Amino acid sequence: MNIHLELDPLSVERLDSALSGRPGMFKLFYDTEGCGCNGVIVIQVITTENATDRIVQSEPYSFWVDRQQEQQFDSRMRLEADPNYPSFKIISDAGILSGNIRIQDVRAK
Repeated sequence: MNIHLELDPLSVERLDSALSGRPGMFKLFYDTEGCGCNGVIVIQVITTENATDRIVQSEPYSFWVDRQQEQQFDSRMRLEADPNYPSFKIISDAGILSGNIRIQDVRAK
């Protein structure tokens, strides 16, 4: 499946801030560990992709998705930052996929 993620200007600004001037890329990840639910979408900041990841977008930032998690996402989505809270929402033509997405930096410190 081809995935395209449109970013609003505030999302671009927040993603840039999350990189903190260090090398990195982003991964859409459906996290099921310790969330007490069926899973939540997070945006991970990573340094290298896993063998099962595939790039879904490269501009203005690289975004990766695990092949086994692709079905959790729609082919065309919009990432919108919440101006009043440090979170994002992902929206598609089908509706809101998730409304409280956080950035999780998993790069080595």
